[in-house]
Amino acid sequence: MPILSRRTLMASGLASAGISLAQASPPGPAAPAPYGATPSPRQLAWHRREQYAFVHFSINTFTNREWGYGDESPALFDPTDFSADQIVDAAKAGGLRGLILTAKHHDGFCLWPTRLTEHCVRNSPFRGGKGDVVREFERACRRAGLAFGLYLSPWDRNHADYGRPAYIDYYRRQIVELCTRYGPLFEFWFDGANGGDGYYGGARETRKIDAEAYYNWPEIVALVHRHQPMACTFEPLGSDARWVGNEDGVAGDPCWPTMPNHKPSQAEGNAGLRDGPLWWPAETNTSIRPGWFYHEDEDSKVKDPQRLVRLYDESVARGTNLILNLPPDRRGRLADIDCAVLRSFGDAQRATFANDLARGAVAQADQVRGSAYAAARVLDGDPNSYWSPPDAVHTPSLVLELPPGRAFDLIRLRECLPLGVRVTRFAIDLDHGSGWREVAAGACIAAQRIVRLPAPVQARRLRLRITEAPACPAISEIALFRQVTPLPVARPAAPDQNAVSPAEWTLVSSSAPHVQALFDADAGTVWRMPVSGGPAEAAVTLRFHTAQRLAGFILTPSRAVMDDAAPPKRYTVEASPDGSRWHPLADGEFSNIVNALSPQHIAFASGAAVTWLRFVFHQTARPAGAIAIADLSILRR
Repeated sequence: MPILSRRTLMASGLASAGISLAQASPPGPAAPAPYGATPSPRQLAWHRREQYAFVHFSINTFTNREWGYGDESPALFDPTDFSADQIVDAAKAGGLRGLILTAKHHDGFCLWPTRLTEHCVRNSPFRGGKGDVVREFERACRRAGLAFGLYLSPWDRNHADYGRPAYIDYYRRQIVELCTRYGPLFEFWFDGANGGDGYYGGARETRKIDAEAYYNWPEIVALVHRHQPMACTFEPLGSDARWVGNEDGVAGDPCWPTMPNHKPSQAEGNAGLRDGPLWWPAETNTSIRPGWFYHEDEDSKVKDPQRLVRLYDESVARGTNLILNLPPDRRGRLADIDCAVLRSFGDAQRATFANDLARGAVAQADQVRGSAYAAARVLDGDPNSYWSPPDAVHTPSLVLELPPGRAFDLIRLRECLPLGVRVTRFAIDLDHGSGWREVAAGACIAAQRIVRLPAPVQARRLRLRITEAPACPAISEIALFRQVTPLPVARPAAPDQNAVSPAEWTLVSSSAPHVQALFDADAGTVWRMPVSGGPAEAAVTLRFHTAQRLAGFILTPSRAVMDDAAPPKRYTVEASPDGSRWHPLADGEFSNIVNALSPQHIAFASGAAVTWLRFVFHQTARPAGAIAIADLSILRR
């Protein structure tokens, strides 16, 4: 197979978009020529989905981990009351328009009965070894009218050949299985986590790879598109959608859908690049809970409906697509609290956007290209029609004479995407009867821009001013809405984690001062250990007043933005009966800690009584001058 470049991959899609646009052009003055990079047909369809669910469900659900090591037995996968319909129906109630399932996470366990590996659902107790989780989700999505997509981790901590050429052949055969067995897919997700320690068929070693060279992403993207031409691929250079640069669900403001033709930094992924040569829009990802997989002790930490509204403002309203993770529990269902939050949020959003308060307005523009591009086109609800001035006019304005008595606090703007991102900056003015007053200004409209006003207002007129643009604008929509407040949902009380109280031990030593911040149960206080110019590790030693049988610990990284500090990458925990003879309790790598910044649940295999306990945290998870930890809880059995 020839190696395809990003530009080659985009060319056919752009040509298709251009042809369809030309066929749709009305008689009269010619349509504006597309400006800059433009989306392919599959990217246009992807943009219009706006928000959908992520479902992290696998071995980790049953081991209470975020990243499995790869040595877990398939026998652990045993949901007691699995219902794909319950999960899909909850997603739909939340207003999510599709679902992407983790068919295989980093541990390598496959949720479909593949014959390519024994590390799959076929060898689990689920449905007596006859089950297919992927199939059940796919059928549930079709019944509910939701789009279906799949996640297939490129990293595989179980496979003996990971890091070698043979694994790439295996991985591509997995892709073909998933792309040919489960009907149309709207997205195929490739995770950016690749290489590190793992089981690897019993080798139990660390394997590092050069991801770009190892996978040959252009060929893998082409393989997906060969079998699923309308499936947008996610993440690597050459894919259809990019990572937004964080797992908090926050897009940059602005967040341009165009990008440079190189692997982006996190900052570039968050902001995009105005006039970048690639149409590579951002997908904004986060979880409804702190973690990506289900943990019972996070039932009290589910995002509330009002937080989901703010999340919408920080993602969808900035023109990105939101993928909201919904992790099923060990039953194989979403917890009641997750379902209640989704229903409240979905009901509020449906009520908010059910009625466009701009309908019935009269639109006039200071410049119009022709009758086919009249100002009224912004009110017709058709994404393929638009208002546009003559080519030479780049900063026109449009006025809506509004029907009386309608209060609104949301203003939605959209550009005609097949023509590219034409608007650089815009402003919105309102006239309440005493003249114009600017109420908002911003950069980038693109797929959509939703401006939230501080409070509902009634106005006689609204004016959109294009204040900077390299080409004549093509505005497909101006719509007005009033936010409906979601009903509150009571979250359950935080469970008793059976944590050992700091009053039950004495601090023997620590590698940095102010270690009390580590044990104060306050995620807002942070213990920091400088590592520049010395060993890149932080250590704490404790002596219990009475021997304790310990179950494990929970480390909570700081979510504060810190350029000079980062959470630890690895941990070692040792126990001693007397402070001189030490034996290991746990050793490993924290799972996705630098991106997710979620609590890390680490279990101890041994239940022996412990008197002395020593934690050593090794390296920073990303380059930084200090290791930073917000909280450390020690759990007894």
